[in-house]
Amino acid sequence: YHMTLFDWDLFWSVHEYELLYQTFGRLRFSQITANLDVFLRRFNEIQYWVITELLLTPNLSKRVQILRKMIKLACYCKEYQNLNAFFAVVMGLSNVAVSRLSLTWEKLSSKSRKIFTELESLIDPSRNHRNYRSYVGKLQSPVIPFMPLLIKDMTFVHEGNKTCVDGLINFEKMHMLAQTMRTLRYCRSRHLVLEPPSPKNESEVRSYISCLRTIDNQRVLTALSQKLEPRRS
Repeated sequence: YHMTLFDWDLFWSVHEYELLYQTFGRLRFSQITANLDVFLRRFNEIQYWVITELLLTPNLSKRVQILRKMIKLACYCKEYQNLNAFFAVVMGLSNVAVSRLSLTWEKLSSKSRKIFTELESLIDPSRNHRNYRSYVGKLQSPVIPFMPLLIKDMTFVHEGNKTCVDGLINFEKMHMLAQTMRTLRYCRSRHLVLEPPSPKNESEVRSYISCLRTIDNQRVLTALSQKLEPRRS
C-alpha cells in the first residue's frame, strides 16, 4: 500500500514530454528529465533492495520468511496495479545472487514456489513481453506501468524510423510515438484511490519505503550469496 502510494507520486510527477526528451536527446535535455530519472532509479532501488534484504539475512529460516514476504509483496504490487514495482520485486528475486540460494528456495512452501513461477511468467521478455502486454492491456486506470518498457518502445520507434523522409515529417513515426504517449496518459487518467490499512506505525513505514537500503554492486551481491550458501560440490 505505502510503496504504491509513494511510487504513484513519483510516476505522477513525470511529465509526458520527459519521455520525448529521453528518446530524442538524453544528453541535451538531461535537466528536463529529472522526474523520469528519479522514477527509473526507484525501479533499480526496489530491485536491489529485495536482493539486499535476503543476502543480509544469515539465518536460513528468517531468510525463507523474507523470501515468502517478498513474493507476497509482488502479489500486492500486482493487485494494486503497481507494475513497475512488481517487475522490480520479481526481477530482484530472479537475480542470480538470489535464484542460486537453493537451500532457501527448497525450504519455501510448494504453494509459494508455484505463485512465484506464475509471477515470473508475467515478466517473461519473450515475444516482446507478450504476457505483460496482454495483461496490462486489460487493466483499467490507474496503473503504474513498467516504465523501462515504455522507454524501450519509444527508443525502438525513434531509432528504427527516420524523423524526416524526403524533406517531409514522417507522420507514421509520430503516430507510433503518440501511441506510447497515449498509453502513459491512460494509465494516469484516473487518480489512485486505495483503502488504507491499519494506521499502525504508519510514519515509520512511509519513512522506510522512501529510503530503502540497497547494495547495488552485483559482484558484492554474488560474493554475499556464495558466503551464505557455498556452491555444492
